[in-house]
This record gives sequence, structure tokens and C-alpha cells, in this order.
Amino acid sequence: MTDSQVVPSPSFRLAYVPGVTPTKWVRVWGERLPQVPLTLVQVDAPEGSATLRDGLADAGLVRQPVDRSVLSAIPLYTETTVVVVPKDHLLTALDEVELAEVADEIVLHPLDDTLGWQELPGRPAFERPATTADAIELVAAGIGVLLVPQSLARLHHRRDLTYRPVPDAPQSQIALAWPEEATTELVEEFIGIVRGRTVNSSRGMAAQSKEQQQAKQQPKKKPGGARPQQGGKPAAKGGGKGGQSGRAGAKKAAPAKRAKPKRRS
Repeated sequence: MTDSQVVPSPSFRLAYVPGVTPTKWVRVWGERLPQVPLTLVQVDAPEGSATLRDGLADAGLVRQPVDRSVLSAIPLYTETTVVVVPKDHLLTALDEVELAEVADEIVLHPLDDTLGWQELPGRPAFERPATTADAIELVAAGIGVLLVPQSLARLHHRRDLTYRPVPDAPQSQIALAWPEEATTELVEEFIGIVRGRTVNSSRGMAAQSKEQQQAKQQPKKKPGGARPQQGGKPAAKGGGKGGQSGRAGAKKAAPAKRAKPKRRS
């Protein structure tokens, strides 16, 4: 076989956006499909759909909305929206913050915003920060406040900042997405892992791999039927007259000798 005829080993590329933690699913993948390496591809939130559409990843953990004209998607969970403020801000006195309570604040609106505001609350900043990370720096500088999904607030955590939940704000939803025309066996395996299926609940690659491992661990049967009895000699078959056992022509056992009588004194 020439180099041009060598079939490449299978692999799986998983894209994920900032704030998403795929660790637990990657660990399960490694346990079930150790023969198929999984490569993580980190992308910015606005690039999630484009990465999958262009074939740069097999599946992705992305933020809604996605391009449903070419992608399939399974909603996974919805994140709580929080407002990020300095630790000495007046809003930190509240356990939860309503949108009306930020009406007098400068609310930063980064270009990579993930909440899809129809109308941004508060007062707009002079210009929009390029990224969420840049907006966090402006919050630390006392320029304004920022509303983001809680995972992004944790991702960009700083000691001088804190956050509070905002129940009436728009929320961001995380979904597992993949190109509809490229729903491969490996994609189906990852869907099963994300949905919590066990290795025995499907007939995919993971189940086949487990069956192959179990087959290797089972002892091989020796040819030749039943094993001989201990000692290596087969048991003798009955067949003599009167039901006596033993080989044909075997000699009869010699009678036992009588003991000589003792002399009287």
C-alpha cells in the first residue's frame, strides 16, 4: 500500500465559545473512544456558526442563535445574566438587580455581545468596546457596568470586581450544533455523551469498542473437546463380564498371603 492509499485515523474536532466548559464531556469521550483523539477548537462567540459552516470543526458548543439553514442544533442550557460592577458599587448592596436599577448607569455594549439586546438599558458609552475582555477593563476603571452571561463574568474574574444576577435581562442559551449534512457516526457519539447516554444504550463506536475489549479479555477455548482428568490419563471404561471394570486382558490381583501361626511356648 502506497502513502496515497493510507486511510487516516479518525479524529473529532469540537469547537467551543468562551464561557463554555466542555471538560466533563471530553473526559467521557476519552474513556469511551480512546482510539479517536478529540481536538478542542476555541472560537469567539460570533464565529461559532461560521466555524462549523466552513468545516473547521465537526461539532461545536456555541451560543444561540445559530444558522439553522445549514446547521442542526440541540439546546443544552440557559445561562443567568449578571451585571459586573466594582466591589464598592452601590448595586452590591442588592442580592438581585433589576434592569430599571441600571437606568442611570453607563452600560457597556461590546461588539462580541452575546445577549442580543433589542434595546440596551442605561446610558450608552461613548464607543463600544471591541471585546468583552476590553469591557471588563473599563468596568474596573470605573467607566461603566457590563451585563453578560454568568460564565463570562467568571471567566474574566478580577479581585476588584463582583457581579449580581439580573433576572429580567435577556439570557444566553448554549447549544450543541453541527453541519446538518455532516451528521457522522462520531457526531452521533458526541450527541449521546452530551445527552447522558450510557455506553450500552447505543450500537455506536463506543459500544463496539467495549465489545471488542471484552472479547479480548475472554479466555480462548482449547481445541479437542473435554479436558483429560488430572494426571493426564483418561478414565477407564467399564466393559468386562459381570459389569467388572478394567482393560481387557488385565491380570487378576494375586490373593493376599496368610500370616504364619505363632508357636506356643
